[in-house]
Amino acid sequence: MKTLLTNPKLDGFRMPGEFEKHEGCWIIWPERPDNWREGGKPAQKIFAEVAKAISEFEPVSMVVSRGQYSNARHMLPDQIRVVEMANDDSWIRDCGPTFVKNDLTGEIRGVDWTFNAWGGLVDGLYFPWDDDDHIAQKVCELERKDRYRLNDFVLEGGSIHVDGEGTLITTEECLLSEGRNSSLTKEEIENVLKEYLNIEKIIWLKRGIYLDETNGHVDNICNFVRPGEVVLAWTDDESDPQYEISKECYDILKNERDAKGRPITVHKLYVPKPILITKEESEGVDAVDGTLPRMEGDRLAASYVNYYTANGGIVMPLFGDPNDERALSLLNELYPDRKVVGVYAREILLGGGNIHCITQQEPL
Repeated sequence: MKTLLTNPKLDGFRMPGEFEKHEGCWIIWPERPDNWREGGKPAQKIFAEVAKAISEFEPVSMVVSRGQYSNARHMLPDQIRVVEMANDDSWIRDCGPTFVKNDLTGEIRGVDWTFNAWGGLVDGLYFPWDDDDHIAQKVCELERKDRYRLNDFVLEGGSIHVDGEGTLITTEECLLSEGRNSSLTKEEIENVLKEYLNIEKIIWLKRGIYLDETNGHVDNICNFVRPGEVVLAWTDDESDPQYEISKECYDILKNERDAKGRPITVHKLYVPKPILITKEESEGVDAVDGTLPRMEGDRLAASYVNYYTANGGIVMPLFGDPNDERALSLLNELYPDRKVVGVYAREILLGGGNIHCITQQEPL
């Protein structure tokens, strides 16, 4: 593996959309007791279900710590590769590499952004985060992919979505937050994204899902179904703080055009009713200085938008809510050529997120 000193745009590489063909998928096993209740045991069962569901469509690699290797290997089906690797927590979409592709040669490379746990010492969610910041390099090493490393630019994979044809969607709440790249202007941030993802147009939404502790990652509120078409987290309840946020995003998207000049079709993907942390769930998480507590009654950032687009499949979160069926129905309609699989995801949500994976794009 080489660390390259150029950038993907100069070298003719682009970031594909998640809906394009993958070589495989990477996930990190949950365990830290100050984030996952009961030492991650309930979440581990759900992560195993997610991995099994995705493995129906493409190869899956599960990153586990040394102490969890035997346990994970026992819980996971044989077809899932288990890789021992030091890590701080289980959000590989955010700390792992962004894969870029050269369409002429089929070569795949990784972009290794700086990771600082969603805000570093300003408003990050845990400390230290150095093991997570090494994940991207290690994944590139194992996959024999050369990488581009940015030592002075913080970005998480969940903070961006692309259509593979020159358009990127993100949120100002996240990318312009003080704990990331506060020394850079909005234009300078745009220039880095254009160079390292080879995109032409950036659509800036204002905010992400209500109370999203990642400072409003776009992956929980808006996702590309295909070029020119997105799903947007939505509620009709005007008394819910989410309504104002979603309506603001909707208005922006309906008045934008993508890099190819196309208007954007927006499909409303209704959120579940507010999901609150129970006393039992709160008491199951260790209280540790430097990490975000899980308090009884706190509202979780629940959304169906944070699904995973696999080869021939969609793996989506379910919450035991009446809108589960509504979400399943819409995704089946939007992806007629893919099998939609739901996994009950409350335990993942309690850890601060939804289904979190990274994709390796497939060469031509």
